[in-house]
Amino acid sequence: MTAHTAPAPASTYLQSLNRGLHAAMEADTRVHFAGEDVLDPYGGAFKVSAGLSTRFPDRVHTTPISEGAITGLASGMALRGLKPVVEIMFGDFLTLTFDQILNHAVKFGAMYGQDVSVPMVIRTPMGGRRGYGPTHSQSIEKHFCGIAGLKIISPSHVHGPGDLLGHAIASETQPVLFIEYKALYPMPLFTGSDSLTVEPAAEPYATRIVRNFESGEPDAVLIGYGGVAPLMLEVAERLADEEINISVVLPAVISPLDIAPIAREAARARRAIVVEEGTAGFDWGAEVAARLHETLFGKLDRPVRRLASKPAIIPTSKDGEAATLIGADDIEAAVYEELE
Repeated sequence: MTAHTAPAPASTYLQSLNRGLHAAMEADTRVHFAGEDVLDPYGGAFKVSAGLSTRFPDRVHTTPISEGAITGLASGMALRGLKPVVEIMFGDFLTLTFDQILNHAVKFGAMYGQDVSVPMVIRTPMGGRRGYGPTHSQSIEKHFCGIAGLKIISPSHVHGPGDLLGHAIASETQPVLFIEYKALYPMPLFTGSDSLTVEPAAEPYATRIVRNFESGEPDAVLIGYGGVAPLMLEVAERLADEEINISVVLPAVISPLDIAPIAREAARARRAIVVEEGTAGFDWGAEVAARLHETLFGKLDRPVRRLASKPAIIPTSKDGEAATLIGADDIEAAVYEELE
């Protein structure tokens, strides 16, 4: 990419996000971008913001290392009619934004009148599998799920992450937390393979469904989001060789949760497994399971199975990290257990 030119068409998850940011800032001069070390030539810790400060120097702002201040800045800009997008360098540091989100940003509409909008997007890379150790590898979004007035989006590589980000920037009028699993950054966008078919999407935030069969019903449904998508697709590929029909269900919006498309596919299989990279216990999977049992009571052959990473500190070592985080082998073993 040369100075003052738009990025090339996306082929990877990261490139899609970068293209989405460029398009959003080009389309609307109210869009501003802020975060730590986001100016060129560095372009952010993971280069998602590369090229933005070159093309839009007056609307890209480098900030001090203060996640609370960054989020508060975004709230103020949004209240003044701008559309700020801010980057929190690592999702682990969302803990420092919690007060600004919970007690301020999501409350302004109700406190000052429903005609007050707070169109701000908080982007952050999440998750492990890169050897970054205990404080830079966590998946902590479950602590934000259920906050009234906050939309949490975590697209997989089956979604068009840049398109979803652009849609959130352009259309949302209240705060959005946009979770990007960092292990997805180098991955090509997935549109299907010899054994996996992606169901077409009807709207920007559509729950994507990937199947390893062309006819009949699924034997089991795998439900997850973000960084576990490649693991579930790998399992679906493996089981296609065994003629075990698998549907992979991938919501983009994880809170508030639209259970309807998930329930429709789960009802077909009568066996559902929910997968997430966060730690087990008081987790997103528990909410999905509860909602499925409410919706499909008496229609499932077995209780909804929940899979998550171990409730342990994530080691820096490759082997230790792999043993702690949920993996494809864990998912495949759970499918076989559900089919016994």
